Amino acid sequence: QVQLVESGGGLVQAGGSLRLSCVASGSIFSVNAMGWYRQAPGKQRELVATVTRGGIPNYTDSVKGRFTISRDNAKNTVYLQMNSLKPEDTAVYYCNAGVITTLPYRSLELWGQGTLVTVSS
Repeated sequence: QVQLVESGGGLVQAGGSLRLSCVASGSIFSVNAMGWYRQAPGKQRELVATVTRGGIPNYTDSVKGRFTISRDNAKNTVYLQMNSLKPEDTAVYYCNAGVITTLPYRSLELWGQGTLVTVSS
């Protein structure tokens, strides 16, 4: 079974920091782009940040300068360092990854189960 498992969410005061982690596990041949999305109550899921296999990041405007996405290809892991958190960052954060499985090779898009980040004012 191939899956993404997230960790690192929690409750933090405005201005604080949190680090999210997401590990891809199972019969994996390679992991392509990885990213983080979030869904606030009553809102649609939105892109937060993505990173290519080569490490090139992309951020939504609202988190630029505050969040940093990175990855460790040897560990099939992606991180999201979140600094200067604001109450409007409160959401369930979901990990996403494009994965190629081992034989028989299959291309899958995976989602994690989500981790809750709550920022209090």
